[in-house]
Amino acid sequence: MIKTIIFDFGDVFLTLDKSATQKHMESYEVAELSEELIMVNASYEKGLISSSEFIQQYITCFPGLTKEAFIEAWNSILIEFPAERLEFLKQLKASGKYTLILLSNTNALHIDWVKANIPIYEEFKFCFDQFYLSHEIHHRKPNRDIFEYVLSENELLPEETLFVDDTQDHILSAEILGIHTWHLQAGKEEVVDLFSIKSNLF
Repeated sequence: MIKTIIFDFGDVFLTLDKSATQKHMESYEVAELSEELIMVNASYEKGLISSSEFIQQYITCFPGLTKEAFIEAWNSILIEFPAERLEFLKQLKASGKYTLILLSNTNALHIDWVKANIPIYEEFKFCFDQFYLSHEIHHRKPNRDIFEYVLSENELLPEETLFVDDTQDHILSAEILGIHTWHLQAGKEEVVDLFSIKSNLF
C-alpha cells in the first residue's frame, strides 16, 4: 500500500518548454554546451556555486551575452502552472491519506522566477509535508544518493512509496531502490489522472 507520494515539479506541476533556453541562446551564437558548462549547470543545480558565479561562467564563455540576456534565456524554460493541477494537489492533501513530498532538480534563478511570476507557488508549497529543491539539499536526480537521502530523512519504506517524474533516468534510479514509479509523459498525461493511471497501486 502506498503511504507516501514523491512528486517532481517541472512538467508534472509547472509546465516547461525544455527547448526554449537553447533557442534563446542560439540568437547569441551559443551552440551546443561544452562538457565543462554541462558540469557547471549540474553544480549550480546542486547549489555548489552561487547565481552570480553561474552567470559569470556563461558571460565569460560567450562575450556577446549580457547578464540580463542570459537570465531571460535561462528562465525561458518556465511557462505556467495550470490551476487544475493545484486543485488536484489540494484535494490530495485534504484527504490526509498520504505523506506528500516534492523532489525537484532546480536552481535559485528558476525559483526566483517562479516566486515572482507564479502567484500560487506558496499555496502549492504548503501542500507538501517536505519540499526538497536540489540546490538547497546539494543532491540532484538521477544520482542515487538523493533518493537515499529522502528515504532516510523521512523514514520511508520504498515499497510504500510512489515517485512521479517526467524523466526516464530519474525513474530508473528510484526503481533500483525499490520505489514504485510513474514515468509521466509530459504533454500526453496529466498528474491529475494519477489514481486512474496507477490504480493498481492504490
